[in-house]
Amino acid sequence: MKLDNASLADLVVPKPEYDRAQLGCGIVHFGVGGFHRAHQAMYVDALLTSDPASRDWAICGVGVLPGDVHMRDALVPQDGLYTLTLKHPDGTMQTSVVGSIAEYLFAPDDPAAVIDKLADPVTRIVSLTITEGGYNFSAATGEFDLTNPAIQADLQPGAVPSTTFGLVVEALGRRRDAGHPSFTVMSCDNIEGNGDIARKTFIAFACSKDPGLAEWISDNTAFPNSMVDRITPATPPELGDEVQARTGITDRWPVVAEPFTQWVLEDSFSAGRPRLESVGVQVVADVGPYELMKLRLLNAGHQTLCYFGHLMGYRFVHDAAQDPLIRRLLLGYMNNEARHTLLPLPGVDVDAYIDTLIERFSNPSIADTIARLCQYSSDRIPKWLLPVIRQQLDAGGDVVLAAAVVASWTRYAEGVDEAGEPIDVVDPLADSLVPLAVRSRNEPLAFVQNRELFGDLADKNRFVRPYLWTLESLRRNGARETLKQLLVDNSGARGA
Repeated sequence: MKLDNASLADLVVPKPEYDRAQLGCGIVHFGVGGFHRAHQAMYVDALLTSDPASRDWAICGVGVLPGDVHMRDALVPQDGLYTLTLKHPDGTMQTSVVGSIAEYLFAPDDPAAVIDKLADPVTRIVSLTITEGGYNFSAATGEFDLTNPAIQADLQPGAVPSTTFGLVVEALGRRRDAGHPSFTVMSCDNIEGNGDIARKTFIAFACSKDPGLAEWISDNTAFPNSMVDRITPATPPELGDEVQARTGITDRWPVVAEPFTQWVLEDSFSAGRPRLESVGVQVVADVGPYELMKLRLLNAGHQTLCYFGHLMGYRFVHDAAQDPLIRRLLLGYMNNEARHTLLPLPGVDVDAYIDTLIERFSNPSIADTIARLCQYSSDRIPKWLLPVIRQQLDAGGDVVLAAAVVASWTRYAEGVDEAGEPIDVVDPLADSLVPLAVRSRNEPLAFVQNRELFGDLADKNRFVRPYLWTLESLRRNGARETLKQLLVDNSGARGA
């Protein structure tokens, strides 16, 4: 059975029960991929189902990149409909049809249509999942990259915009000139301070195009921060056949995700917003404490698991997370070290959140890889784990397990596993880090004396003692035996 508006009545899975012909697109979304369809679009679908008064908050998806033509070719013939399959740890699966994307525009086909859509006062939110790279800022300086050829082309007088920045800023200029209020620019990307980054980059582009417009945007446009969370793997090739076998539906581009989902959203909007809190979104004054919880428990938890897991021979996250030793390591790090660095979290049961993380990491249906978690460590460890160590040191708290994680990264970065097989160290600093890790065999502190990454941690005895103990044990005894000693009796790691 094909998937489109005409077939909805015949579907036997959960599906939109609202009248899609009556929907208005109050939201325009750039970057319609798997995560958007498993997350924001799912929440909006739930809102349209539960609240008939919300029918003006449907989504118009926009593709900007050449590769987005594939999403156009999937969604347009299906009237924006698609299937979302949730895979539970016990193997059960739930498939539903999501109907909140009421329209899809491919900007290279007709950029004027996209600008008209954005400039229309009906559009009150422009949301984004364009990935970290889509914000076009330099990793070295943090500043907007005006040397990007696509950005330079969009800044030429009379240019037809081709980038997200060009399209959005052109539409904001038209709204200003027409006396219409600004829409909200709402980043839903998995980036810390995503709204602040969006504000900085869009205003930087506008400054180069029209300083007066940049000032108007700064004064009139809200850029709320948000924290988003749902593991959404790339659609596996076999998913379409699975969905068809179970439901009879032929979907050109289905989506799969874990059951868990979370969205924490700053209550800062230029032109109103939907009542997303009625469908489980946490709308708050300050996203910061929730972001901190995710970074130091989920993200740093992944780093806690991945290097030990790889050295112990695991290649999938769920296999490592089901190992009792790694599970004890995760719980010890989260409960004894990381949670003491969190800010107050209204409405959050941290114990339940930690238990849920362990369950999520252990979900075999998602098949997340250890290799993915081990990538880009020089960017991740300084952001997610080292702040826990520093804060715990300042407070006199425990750092033994976090220091052990840094040691496991050092051992991993040597580029050879316990069986003598090569490790592909995927990191922008691999050319300098691998030699430092190898050198630390003879100069034990060589790796952590890299002050650009670690600051003065190599001077802190309470960090150095467990770090050196773990690193020596990893090389002498291997990862499994090291964890046994570390978790059963860590007096050696503490320097006692």
